[in-house]
Amino acid sequence: MKSLLIVESPAKVKTLSKFLGKDFTIKASIGHVKDLPKKDIGVDVENNFAPTYVVIEGKEKVMKDLKKAAKAADQVFLGPDPDREGEAIAWHIAEELNGDSAKVFRVEFNEITEKAVTEAIKHPRKINSNLFDAQQARRVLDRLVGYKLSPLLWRKVRRGLSAGRVQSVAVRLVVDREREIEAFKSEEYWSITAALEGKLPPQFEARLFQVAGQKADIKNEEQARGIVEDLQGKSFIVARIEKKKRKRSPSPPFITSTLQQDAARKLRYTAKKTMMLAQKLYEGVELGEEGPTGLITYMRTDSVRTASEAQHEAREFIIKEYGKDYAPPKPPVYKSKKSAQEAHEAIRPTSAYRTPAAVKKFLEADQYKLYKLIWERFVASQMESAQLEQTSIDIGADKYTFRASGTVVTFPGFMTLYIESTDNGKEEEGLLPSLSENEVLKSLGITPKQHFTQPPPRYTEASLVKELEAKGIGRPSTYASILSTIQDRKYAEKAEGKFKPTELGVVVSDLLVERFADIMDYNFTANMEDNLDKIEEGGFKWIDVVNDFYKPFDKDLAEAMAIIGKVKPQDIPTDQVCEKCGKPMVIKWGRHGRFIACTGYPECKTTKPLEQEGAGNAAQNAVLQELDEKCEKCGSPMVLRTGRFGKFISCSKYPECKTTKALSIGVKCPEDGGEIVEKRTKKGKVFFSCGNYPKCKFATWYKPVNKQCPKCGAGILIEKKTKKEQVLACLKKECGYKEELQPSGSEQPA
Repeated sequence: MKSLLIVESPAKVKTLSKFLGKDFTIKASIGHVKDLPKKDIGVDVENNFAPTYVVIEGKEKVMKDLKKAAKAADQVFLGPDPDREGEAIAWHIAEELNGDSAKVFRVEFNEITEKAVTEAIKHPRKINSNLFDAQQARRVLDRLVGYKLSPLLWRKVRRGLSAGRVQSVAVRLVVDREREIEAFKSEEYWSITAALEGKLPPQFEARLFQVAGQKADIKNEEQARGIVEDLQGKSFIVARIEKKKRKRSPSPPFITSTLQQDAARKLRYTAKKTMMLAQKLYEGVELGEEGPTGLITYMRTDSVRTASEAQHEAREFIIKEYGKDYAPPKPPVYKSKKSAQEAHEAIRPTSAYRTPAAVKKFLEADQYKLYKLIWERFVASQMESAQLEQTSIDIGADKYTFRASGTVVTFPGFMTLYIESTDNGKEEEGLLPSLSENEVLKSLGITPKQHFTQPPPRYTEASLVKELEAKGIGRPSTYASILSTIQDRKYAEKAEGKFKPTELGVVVSDLLVERFADIMDYNFTANMEDNLDKIEEGGFKWIDVVNDFYKPFDKDLAEAMAIIGKVKPQDIPTDQVCEKCGKPMVIKWGRHGRFIACTGYPECKTTKPLEQEGAGNAAQNAVLQELDEKCEKCGSPMVLRTGRFGKFISCSKYPECKTTKALSIGVKCPEDGGEIVEKRTKKGKVFFSCGNYPKCKFATWYKPVNKQCPKCGAGILIEKKTKKEQVLACLKKECGYKEELQPSGSEQPA
């Protein structure tokens, strides 16, 4: 009996050929074969939103080849990826084959291994109409929003713009975060740290925790200096030692979102790159004599379920490599979120015995790093919990209480292999000496430090995916494309690895939020994802879901179209005058961004690029925020502005009063105690220098950090990011102290 197997990717064909006999012909559809037309909306809103599908341009030859192969086969197995998109591909191929439906079957494999593939062929099923309807509903909804909103944006903002149902909500997240940052008012606070020594080494640090039984809350330098003076000559006595045994459980195996997050934090991969590499690992890699082999399970999943066979194999491997103590009594069970597709598995290696070291020579460098991450996370997830002993020591000095904390790992368990990275860069607790209660300690120094509360950070790839998942926006198959699309459309850009909205993104987002409150609402978008899940489960009809969305959307669209006038950012005044007519020049916003133009337009059409001489002065008038600080010269409020060399502070009466100062990064100069500020060279390269320049000549290319060097006691460290290393290092070269720098985006939780 001759059989035909149709899969999505040509890369799978070689791997699958190894498992199936000569009676099988394997062909690839190379993704979708049919879709809504490019030049027409393709959805009949007057007739139950009936979609019109056409063979995708350029796929005619592929479809002809598939039809010919199907005609010669006794049975046809459709094996695209095991998700909604894969089901839609299978549905459309079956529709095009137009043959005997009794000989067409759907098969799916979560991993491309001999066992998984042969089992799938033995147990085929019919195409799932509910799964197809869920994909069809999403496609129709996205087409309606994209096709209907684009003309509005062309008319109200500028030509060539487009909008997406889910991507627009992601842009709103980025815009909302930027507004939080701009509105944030930093507050000063101080900490006091005592360097102490007991009878036994090592020396250690303790931080002021309470004053007279109340939480220490030091607002300014005067308070801090007063406490330091009051502590002079006081005895430091150990008041309480508390030891707690803790258990730390391993993280579950990866799902799509957590893989993208950890790959961003640890490997600095974009979500798009992570999914591209994972796709190759799933489809199969040539492993020498073993031939083409799928190394991981399907990478688009939100389930942490693991097949019992995989757990059993991992357990055997753990006992063999690490010993019985490292394998828990029973295989661990992890809970997926309610909306997870439990038919799928988590992302795991197809064999625990296929270690990263064993396959390294067959993989490209980036493939190897991602496979190693997936392998370690999975094997660690099947290991025993780590046992920790956490010690907390309270030290009394008159009415002041200092606290030191430390953690000792008594049994590493899964931590032998893998520790999950986080978005919150907490410093590791130091090693503590053996102390006893009532022991008198030697004070080696008391250090006050100035700090400033920080605004919420901009989103990184990792934290934006995390936020999308937390808010229920998008699904595993869409996170990477959402992040790519908002950048491709110029609605957001990355600055130092973090998402920042463009002016265009802010204008479009604000317009959509104002006129389309529903589709831009986070909860509404999440509920729509839930409705699509319910279509898949057979609970909702796809036409009803689309209809409930379209009626209010169409009404809002008509009202928005009726409003006269364009939407654009306000012009920014400058101190320049037009060379031709003498009228003031302003920074205007146009199709290609900001430019300088005469206010006498249209009579006077004088314009010049923002980058020309004088543009820096013009851009200085872009006010971001008024500050509490007063100008030293005229007493007017100082404001935060943005210029061609970044953000800075200046007098609000500019250009009458030209008082300016650089923006402090919240770190004191190690040479004269002045504020360290961020500056840029004429070519735009960032550097850091003392705000008291030219009196103080301190400067460095690396960002200073408020952290004392534990080796030599220097007041600050620097973030040294080069091709060779990413470390916190001592500013003093002769000291040589270094510690690993947390990955970008790990400063605070998003």
